[in-house]
Amino acid sequence: EPPKIRLPRHLKQTYTRRVGETVNLVIPFQGKPRAKVSWQKNGSPIDKNDINIRNTENDTIIFIRKAERGHSGEYDMKVEVENLVDKATIDIQIVVEPTPRSLVILAVDVWEVQGAGGELTLCVCAFQEWFTVIEHYHRTSATINELVIGNEYYFRVFAENMCGLSEDATMTKESALIAKDGKVYKYPVYDDFDFSERPLFTQPLVNTFAVAGYNATLNCSVRGNPKPKITWMKNKVLIMNDPRYRMFSNQGVCTLEIRKPSPYDGGTYTCRAVNELGEAEVDCKLEVRGKG
Repeated sequence: EPPKIRLPRHLKQTYTRRVGETVNLVIPFQGKPRAKVSWQKNGSPIDKNDINIRNTENDTIIFIRKAERGHSGEYDMKVEVENLVDKATIDIQIVVEPTPRSLVILAVDVWEVQGAGGELTLCVCAFQEWFTVIEHYHRTSATINELVIGNEYYFRVFAENMCGLSEDATMTKESALIAKDGKVYKYPVYDDFDFSERPLFTQPLVNTFAVAGYNATLNCSVRGNPKPKITWMKNKVLIMNDPRYRMFSNQGVCTLEIRKPSPYDGGTYTCRAVNELGEAEVDCKLEVRGKG
């Protein structure tokens, strides 16, 4: 009977265990006369004082009483009957709970944030609200698009594996600042900064021409802390509960959508931003022209 390894389904993908857990794998096989079984780890013989392997006529058992990170690797199994051979590989990964010390923030350039270790979740803060911009990002670098020029952003990075979620790695005392010259500097520790700011429009409204019967949008961007309250006006009259208008505000970008406008909808539109520190306004003119 030729040799045949019957690798269990759960061992055909990466087999993951936490540090300190027991690894006990039973892999059945067939082959007559009695097959010869051999093991290697990462291409080298296995240290039997560290990893216990027991073979019977029908299966082989690999046993690790208390797993450590060093037990991670590719385990190659070979079953031989005379001049016939069957092989299989088991990928074992021993993981430990991520910590902020395993993450390093790299200031490589203005638009790039990097971390190391685990799956990454990158969050961005605008107006004291956190938004996830990248989740389960398997590489160690991230490029962030669609940031509004003039607004300020703060970033946090988390690592996550089967042990759980790390604390955030927001430029802590353990973080390092790496300049483009390759030198590593300790990131300085600063006193808490007061991020309070009165509303400021970083992108104004723009005079717009619309075609009657086709939706029109007005856009601007604002920053401020605490988060400003946004209101819209037409000819200095507050727009409220009018189904022809839809208002959006997302990460500082303010949008007014005018549904199927008519020439009557033309006029001066104002966006007002207010918080406890002050207020700001921007205006634009909308002209609605007939079709054709």
